[in-house]
Amino acid sequence: MALGITPSSTLAITAKAKEMKAEGIDVVGFGAGEPDLDTPDYIKDAAITAINEGFTKYTPVPGILPLREAISKKLLEDNNLSYKPTQIVVNNGAKHSLTNTFMAILDPGDEVIISAPYWLSYPQMVKMAHGNPCIVETKRENSYKLTPEEFENAITDKTRAIIINSPSNPTGVVYTEDELRELGKIAIKHDIYIVSDEIYEYLVYDGTKHISIASLGQEYYDRTIIINGLSKSYSMTGWRIGYVAAPENVAKAISSIQSHATSNPNSISQKASLAALNGDKTFINEMREIFSKRRDYMCGRLNNIEGLDVIKPQGAFYCFINTEKLNGKKFNGKEINEAKDFADILLEDFSVVVIPCADFGTPECIRLAYAISMEDIEKGLDRIEECVNSLE
Repeated sequence: MALGITPSSTLAITAKAKEMKAEGIDVVGFGAGEPDLDTPDYIKDAAITAINEGFTKYTPVPGILPLREAISKKLLEDNNLSYKPTQIVVNNGAKHSLTNTFMAILDPGDEVIISAPYWLSYPQMVKMAHGNPCIVETKRENSYKLTPEEFENAITDKTRAIIINSPSNPTGVVYTEDELRELGKIAIKHDIYIVSDEIYEYLVYDGTKHISIASLGQEYYDRTIIINGLSKSYSMTGWRIGYVAAPENVAKAISSIQSHATSNPNSISQKASLAALNGDKTFINEMREIFSKRRDYMCGRLNNIEGLDVIKPQGAFYCFINTEKLNGKKFNGKEINEAKDFADILLEDFSVVVIPCADFGTPECIRLAYAISMEDIEKGLDRIEECVNSLE
């Protein structure tokens, strides 16, 4: 099975960009899915205090009780959801939360419905749990959102779960309450788990509201497994703290799995996360405002580049771009047949890193993150425009 798991192309491309920078090349990287803002000082101070106080031993496997209580409080205040600490398991990042979840709910051969475009790790995580990813292609005219009909048609007697990612990586689209309600009805009818990845919940723009599908009623709640964490909202990607909020039997299974795989999440990071959740949301609001301005600028520039089809994201920090109109064009003899070819030209000839989305289920698209400085965004978009204008 291990040989069938492919490495993360986004991390590989990001590593390539860092290598080029180390060689002195002026690279603009639109690849990494992490905020460029530093972790707030009050969070770092809490970690330093934890170290100085010797909080360096094992903790309970699902995380320290004060942190799980803080997560419970957050879910109640922000999402109108009531979860006991025993329903919450803190993990080593949201990737770990997802992997543990699939290991807990899947038997060999069980299917998980994943709508494309999808975050590239979802299918690999399902495979790691001996499940089968069932990929459903969505349509541009539906803003790449899964429709109830598409969901219903994908269900088989082996379907165990569906993944809903809102706000979405890579598209930035956000499902409305009505859309979630209709998808949830189908999951309820077929008794399917809803794995709701809400890691970008605070990064929504233009008055868009994030809705947790678990909040729509008891039957939704009973089938939903919420995946979240602090990496995006508090710019804590390297601290590796994610969490699961789930029905108690699922949470118990996830905790048991974690007890043998990694034991507890990092003790120092737990203390830092506790400080983050107990602090105010000033940092989140400031970051959202910064990203909103970058998004507006990036979308405005990209929409003026002929041949690029851009969806304006409602959330997260990515622009998702269809490049099919560039197919057949050439640069210095290099022909573009899919988005990866365009991405290769940008990297090799213009020192710009973008993410080709074949591994996201959409080989005709690229993803640009605006979680970088405005200066770099401007420089990178200048180069992209120059590249497109140079194509023959």
